[in-house]
Amino acid sequence: MADHPSTSGGETLKTGETAWNDRAALHPADGADGVFDGGKALSRGTFAEMIRHLASLPAETRRNYAIEKAGDRRYSADEAMALASHPDFPAQDPG
Repeated sequence: MADHPSTSGGETLKTGETAWNDRAALHPADGADGVFDGGKALSRGTFAEMIRHLASLPAETRRNYAIEKAGDRRYSADEAMALASHPDFPAQDPG
């Protein structure tokens, strides 16, 4: 859920919590932002799914990618790997 829900009855996250279920996309790290940037996504899913995907790649390959999270925040591979070791990182997809 997004930090600022747009639905009736939605709840915001506590300050400081990571929104693992926000929408995110995997992009080439050297990709430039722009009007068509969204169309250049290599993969899409939740923020946690994209971190897991990046973590599954060989270490030497990860630096070639970045994760763009809802809200126009871009995470480098190093930032994503740091989040993967966060204590509240969801180890698996629910279900």
